[in-house]
Amino acid sequence: MHPSRTASRALALLAGSLLVAACGGGGAPGDVNPRGEGPPPPTVSGAPNSFLLFPNPQVQADGTVQTNTEAYAKAYYEALDPNTQRDTLDKFKAVNGFGSGTGEEILVVFGDKRDLGYGRRMYVRRNPNGSLAFYVENYLVSPGVDYAYSPLNLEAAILQDRNWIVGVNAIEFGPGPNGGAAFPRWYNFNGLTGQRNTFVDLDNRGEKAMPGPCISCHGGRGDALTPPATNGKPLFNLVRNATSEQRGDVTGRLHPFEADAFDFSATRAGFTRAEQEARIKKINSWILCTYPLPAPSSFPEDQCRPVASQSEWQGTAAQLIKAFYGGDGLPSATFADNFVPPSWEAAGQSTLYKEVVAPACRTCHNMRGTGGNSDIDFTTFEKFAAYADRIKIHVFERGNMPLAKIVYDAFWGTPGRADRLARFLEARGYTIARDTAGNPIQPGRPVANPGPDRVAPPGAIALSATQSLYAASYAWSLVSGPAGATLTGATTATPTLNATAEGSYVLSLVASNGTTQSAATPLRVVVKAGTKAPGTIRFADIKSAIQASTCTNCHSPTGTLPRPPVYYTNEDRNGDGIAGDATDDAFFYAELRGRVNMTEIGASALLRKPSGNHHGGNLIPRFDTTKDPGAPERDLYDLFLNWILSGAPQ
Repeated sequence: MHPSRTASRALALLAGSLLVAACGGGGAPGDVNPRGEGPPPPTVSGAPNSFLLFPNPQVQADGTVQTNTEAYAKAYYEALDPNTQRDTLDKFKAVNGFGSGTGEEILVVFGDKRDLGYGRRMYVRRNPNGSLAFYVENYLVSPGVDYAYSPLNLEAAILQDRNWIVGVNAIEFGPGPNGGAAFPRWYNFNGLTGQRNTFVDLDNRGEKAMPGPCISCHGGRGDALTPPATNGKPLFNLVRNATSEQRGDVTGRLHPFEADAFDFSATRAGFTRAEQEARIKKINSWILCTYPLPAPSSFPEDQCRPVASQSEWQGTAAQLIKAFYGGDGLPSATFADNFVPPSWEAAGQSTLYKEVVAPACRTCHNMRGTGGNSDIDFTTFEKFAAYADRIKIHVFERGNMPLAKIVYDAFWGTPGRADRLARFLEARGYTIARDTAGNPIQPGRPVANPGPDRVAPPGAIALSATQSLYAASYAWSLVSGPAGATLTGATTATPTLNATAEGSYVLSLVASNGTTQSAATPLRVVVKAGTKAPGTIRFADIKSAIQASTCTNCHSPTGTLPRPPVYYTNEDRNGDGIAGDATDDAFFYAELRGRVNMTEIGASALLRKPSGNHHGGNLIPRFDTTKDPGAPERDLYDLFLNWILSGAPQ
């Protein structure tokens, strides 16, 4: 449906008057500017700004965040579209058959109240071979600095008023450029020119590189790039347990359409919920067809689903789509979300699920996990509870969960929601900062982080507070330890502990921002002669240690099923026919360093998973962090940690 010129102009005038009233003029600093004119909006000082970025953004040695660079976006698009058949919206439509007269196409128009705030005009196509394609025109008519939902956004999408289009998202699901199993691929196009974008701004917190803003919530992986190929360009990472076995497959998935989270027109013919309900159900049935089927099913809606490999995501979200439409067979014609997973009900945690997990966590987390490690999908209460330590850090300290700005605002703005989650954590022994009225404090206060406890050789031992949050100044103190030790640079982010006597030293770090101080955080350093100093450890030491351990029992192309996404054996990683040469080692180094989180070292997968955290319940020998630093039972952990503390050098 195309809007009349008169209606379009009326909407533009109405929205313009709102902007003038709210901001003192359509060009005032801080206005949302759909056309991208003028300087980008500044980040907000003292508040979280990392929405739609992976918790491990792949910080490089020069300080750049690799997953948020032009090189990352270009490597992604080159992996998916090497012949530039999708570098404009028109070409994307043509490649995917829009308007061809074959297949089936559906248009739905709604307001995205929960996630991004746009009015969305979504075109969906299913080809005869079962492949899918979507492109979504996003409309934003907002008087505020932050993107927020307004019924005007929906009205702009209905009228297709291009004064307010802010971009076009696109997804295709089908075999990649080299064939193989089908997988989703994400694109973004300029709403006015149709040119493909490498950067997008979905929340007015700054531009972020594709595909991160999409795949961070669609279950995708944010792995590091591998070294340049013969053309001098870095390659997008190859996820080794991806069924497609292709670069560019980030193992992401398509979300169900949750109609209860949408806004619909109450009066415009063709755009009410009742008129679009059947179309939404059909799209959800198509999306269900993309979900792997872990076990045989006799229900007709499952016959189109691919058989799951042991290593891939097991189609977790299928239970949602089925629940939304009355269960197996999808008997209900209308969408209704009353779903609570059985284990949450059995644990007496239905309210926590309905009031916190479903609106704030489920959309993204339900897309995550694999056949070998599904803990992060939160489909059971036990999985959620096992992540209590990380939930505290991400939600109440770092402020990067919920991962989308509107969802974050709703989490903190909905009465009782943050408090309910806080009480869940406090019941498990975690301390949540509260204000004088007893309310949980929103992230933005300083949090001290001196890094994990460690072992070091006698002498000068470098310390760092740079992983602390929202901090401008630091105060270190030496609490206990053998006599004779000194601490230099105690008011800097990078002091030095001078300790020549063997033994255990306890230090304390307080981080501050103005007059606001963090709680004191302890750090234990065990000084032990014979320990390999951090600056002397290289990738060769790590490679040797990891290949001599039991890690390769799974992390290899012939390892135990289900297999992990990274292999630790010598492989022909660059495809030159030679396995384990220096070039392959350069690829191996990049892949392994991608398991290191330089923004929060203790959360690095290379340290945390073999220590028994969400690793199939397995503790890898010599990674036992319940033992003291320097103990034989954790010497591999100590080796890897000291390598990371010196920057994980090659």
